[in-house]
Amino acid sequence: MPTMELADWLDEYSGQRFVWYVKRLTANDTQANGSHQAGPHVSKEFLFRLFPTIARRDVKNPDVRFILSVDSHADSREVRAVYYNNKFHDNPASGRNEARITGFGGSTSALLDAESTGAIAVLAFGIPDDGAATECHVWVCRHETEEDFVEDRIGPVEPGKAIVWPPAQLSMLTGAAPSRSSCWLAENEIPAAWLTKFPTGAQLVQKAIELRSELSLNPDQRLLRRRDCEYEIFRSVEQAVELPNVTAGFATIDDFIARAQSILQRRKARAGRSLELHTRQIFVEERLSEGTHFSFQPESESNKTPDFLFPSEAAYKDASFPADKLRMLAVRTTCKDRWRQIVNEADRVHEKHLLTLQEGVSENQFKEMLDCKVQLVVPAKIIVSFPKPLRPHIQTLESFIGDVRLLTT
Repeated sequence: MPTMELADWLDEYSGQRFVWYVKRLTANDTQANGSHQAGPHVSKEFLFRLFPTIARRDVKNPDVRFILSVDSHADSREVRAVYYNNKFHDNPASGRNEARITGFGGSTSALLDAESTGAIAVLAFGIPDDGAATECHVWVCRHETEEDFVEDRIGPVEPGKAIVWPPAQLSMLTGAAPSRSSCWLAENEIPAAWLTKFPTGAQLVQKAIELRSELSLNPDQRLLRRRDCEYEIFRSVEQAVELPNVTAGFATIDDFIARAQSILQRRKARAGRSLELHTRQIFVEERLSEGTHFSFQPESESNKTPDFLFPSEAAYKDASFPADKLRMLAVRTTCKDRWRQIVNEADRVHEKHLLTLQEGVSENQFKEMLDCKVQLVVPAKIIVSFPKPLRPHIQTLESFIGDVRLLTT
């Protein structure tokens, strides 16, 4: 059991002496997919900044050892930060070129436990004056309440997108501001109205579609490409709007807290709506007519609002319409704990479909989903993150769209 509560832990290991690396553990991290990796993946560039002695190619697999304590599970041990650089030694064609932290003792560590797949992990590295890390304290969130607590502090933690916190430490580590990418808007590219009133989620999605139309791509590819693009647009607008406020300073601590909370809440609101809006647009582009082939955020029963019903809300509420031709799709960026929320969302639909971007689940959790008649829908690129035995039982978005087309034929 942990020796302190999460709130106390976050306070204890924050401030100028610590930099956090926050991510959702993938099935590859936890070994849930049988990959037998020796530890969770951490950005190579990030580890190079923390442990500069391993940032070299002249020595094969340079490493450094330090103490890592998983305080959420009372587990402390010496681990190894290693740069696997076989690509520059044994096998230039297919050798490894990545950095990892290893030596966790297998599945006995919460970081490698298959049941931690999808959980938020906060790695707090102690940074002395010389800049080289000397210790690491870790918290692996054990349930949704703890994840909400972390996200209330730093904003949403999405699958596949690690966060370095605080942002000031990111500049210290990288030595640069965020680099311009194809969807990052320069200030002169941002609509003037967005600088006085922050754009809605729908406006951000439409801008992503403008920059990433890519109708030749299949729905799975299109969804992921556009969502990444929309996130970059959001962050570029956020910087243009909020950075002047931050650099101007604040008259009181309360003013600072109010501004910070406003920024975090906006980030969470975007994360909560983004995937739904992109999915709706994909359906329309795939010639599914809203109101005829699907309904967006309809009412199934009193106080029940699933994300999508197929073929329509009217068909669902028509008692004479065959129940076996009804479908429901819930949309959740992550599903580790949240999948249970959808089980009772549409009483007439026997099997619920759940679209998620989470990079893997444990086999035990997948069995729970199947027992509750929940069918996962996952973009094809992400399915490879799931344990091999589960992959044949997961549906792609393209396949799901093909199935719902048949409901009205």
